[in-house]
Amino acid sequence: MYKYETHLHTSETSACANSTGAEMAVKYKEAGYTGIIVTDHFFNGNTTVPRDLPWEERVELFCKGYENAKAKGDEIGLDVYFGFEYTYHGSDFLVYGLDKQWLLDNEKIMGMTLYKFLDHVHACGGRVIHAHPFRDYDYIPMMTFAPHRVDGVEIVNTSHADPSFDERAKMFAEWYNLPVTCGSDAHNTTNRWYGGGVLTERKLTSALDYVDAVIMGEAKIIEKNK
Repeated sequence: MYKYETHLHTSETSACANSTGAEMAVKYKEAGYTGIIVTDHFFNGNTTVPRDLPWEERVELFCKGYENAKAKGDEIGLDVYFGFEYTYHGSDFLVYGLDKQWLLDNEKIMGMTLYKFLDHVHACGGRVIHAHPFRDYDYIPMMTFAPHRVDGVEIVNTSHADPSFDERAKMFAEWYNLPVTCGSDAHNTTNRWYGGGVLTERKLTSALDYVDAVIMGEAKIIEKNK
């Protein structure tokens, strides 16, 4: 079986993270993972990227965490793929299958409504997983759902201390018959590293291939630190 982390952050790009992309890559390699997908907070989330810079500079800075993780992954034999976490009023959507050049070419996404953004991602060949849809913390002003515009639901987020968050996510996925997956939402390599992710019987080739495996039911959820 091949082991993948599907949802993690780096300190280069996510303001709430404490470990670099390279440090995260080493941690996951040591833990026996085949690959990771870096999903740093985008410009409408908790990012380190200044909002007053030109778009091209912002994109360059945004991709640093992924690029550093990728460089280390290439060195140590860990597959590293690109994604990002798009935020809408505190609700988070993990975007896969697009790349840095797509971001450079799509400054217009910052002016889109959530539904238009999700439709645009799909029109461009990307995929979307709704991350921890029922996380209920004070910093989240509202819960927003788009069950007909996502490709799956993160029904296990191994960073959750409250199991009811995942239980509600499972019911949501069942209600809409949506594919399911797991991510750790790791922000560092120590006290906020939780294991998690998915297992597959075949080696994945990209972040897009990961979501396709979820859709086809080929991705088995890894519970916390298993």
